[in-house]
Amino acid sequence: MTTLNDLMNAPAPASAWVLAQDCQETGLNPDDIRAEMLRRIREMRASIERGLESDAKSITGMVGWNAKGLWDAPDALNAPLLKRVQAYAMAVNEENARMGRIVAAPTAGSAGTIPGALIGVADHLGLPDERLVDPMILAAGIGKAISKRMFISGAAGGCQAEIGSSAAMAAAAVVELLGGTPRAAVHAASLALMNTIGLVCDPVGGYVEVPCVSRNAFFAVHAVSAAQLALAQLESFIPPDEVIGAMASVGRMMPVALRETADGGLAQTPTGLAVTARMEGKDKEGPGGMIELPLA
Repeated sequence: MTTLNDLMNAPAPASAWVLAQDCQETGLNPDDIRAEMLRRIREMRASIERGLESDAKSITGMVGWNAKGLWDAPDALNAPLLKRVQAYAMAVNEENARMGRIVAAPTAGSAGTIPGALIGVADHLGLPDERLVDPMILAAGIGKAISKRMFISGAAGGCQAEIGSSAAMAAAAVVELLGGTPRAAVHAASLALMNTIGLVCDPVGGYVEVPCVSRNAFFAVHAVSAAQLALAQLESFIPPDEVIGAMASVGRMMPVALRETADGGLAQTPTGLAVTARMEGKDKEGPGGMIELPLA
């Protein structure tokens, strides 16, 4: 079983080690894997482009205009990378909410984090998509190592399992893109994971929209921050594989109400309950006696 420790001690670049391991396990040709990865990167970019151009609402009406709104707005902080990463991430997740084509990475609910962080950084630096293939291969290796120790679905382990995994994958990918060592890439992943532990999955109405769209924006930035720390040789005090173990343990302890059931957190606020009642076609009085609230 591949572990983060294996990846950390692999010869540079770490992506080459991941690719070799995958070819050995699957019997696939490395050129075919790289070609498929480039195709997926281009699918990610296409979903970003569609998301930035559209302000069409999702079926529920809760999201759909956020990415375009941010992209078109003045850059109040004069922080173009921050704005780009956030807008790219939300664009992908709003495409998902509109039932558009996206790449689950590793899940649909966390699909914006990797393209937001990796493609966002690459575009900020003027790097072509071909440069993203190796970082994406490493991201896949990180995701595989995590999935061997814990589930990556919100229903199994809370949002920490989904967005935490995607942030870890994205952080490692950004490190590799910027020439970091395997050790730095793995510690970036660990830093992203350890600062996501405990995050619940509480989608309003059970739809992957609120808080999922904005959460991808936040955690794409989280991934870039983890990469920056690791590139400066900051490391996770807790060994990376122990961080995965801790997250898995927390996921098992998390109440079912906080694992994608819409029975806790934001989903159980008055507005969350009203949205649920409206989408289920119930009368104005929703679950728990809450009154349906008008949506903008």
